[in-house]
Amino acid sequence: MTNVEKQLLASPRNHRYVLTVTVVVLALFAWSLAAVNLQDINQGGLQIAGNIIKGLFNPDLDLLFNVSKQSVLYLLVETVAIAFLGTIVGAVLSVPLAFLAASNIVPKPVAWLTRLLLIVIRTIPALVYGLMFIRVSGPGPFAGVLTVGLTSIGMLSKLYVDAIEELDTKVLESMTSIGCSSFEKIRYGIFPQLLSIFLSVTIYRFDMNMREASILGLVGAGGIGAPLIFAMNSYKWNQVGSILIGLVILILLIEWMSNRLRSKLVKG
Repeated sequence: MTNVEKQLLASPRNHRYVLTVTVVVLALFAWSLAAVNLQDINQGGLQIAGNIIKGLFNPDLDLLFNVSKQSVLYLLVETVAIAFLGTIVGAVLSVPLAFLAASNIVPKPVAWLTRLLLIVIRTIPALVYGLMFIRVSGPGPFAGVLTVGLTSIGMLSKLYVDAIEELDTKVLESMTSIGCSSFEKIRYGIFPQLLSIFLSVTIYRFDMNMREASILGLVGAGGIGAPLIFAMNSYKWNQVGSILIGLVILILLIEWMSNRLRSKLVKG
């Protein structure tokens, strides 16, 4: 028996705590299960599920591979463009907000107010932002870019703040002692410490934005979501299969590429 196992066995057992947690988890599970109404699953619903599966195995190949503006390839490229541009907009706007929310950079009242603003931004769902921007700019990809950009600010700023507050301030103190200007401290002291972390977080957010950009099409904010819901409402299951196949392949590729890039940034 190893030392770790001996220490584990010798540690005090809090049976009351474990029993309380178990009872609470089981009660929450039972309460959640009670909200599921299996009576709504009728023969028609099962038939629709079967048609969707059948459409996945018999996709509309012409819709999947041609290069018209109604094709899956064109819509996937549009979805990627919405996610990419929205991520860039969100990342650029998040940097100054993150510095304003970092308590080790600005006075605490300013940091507190900025954090409150970021909390408000994170509270509103992406679909609500999408509906708001569609009223302002009209339906289309531009509304999707604005929505993805604004929803990205909440998460990116929060993670950027965490990185800024973990800065090695000794480097800045030493640069101040040798007479470096503020620009030089940012360029040579802060920027090298934060660059890889910021890029890694931004790539991760782009991966998430790909999924959000797909959903935003449901409310008319561009991308592949609108054709998907139209095809489902029209019971064109072979078109649904084509769109879902293209979407799954694209998201898998984006996730693979983002994981590779993030691992290289962490190692670098």
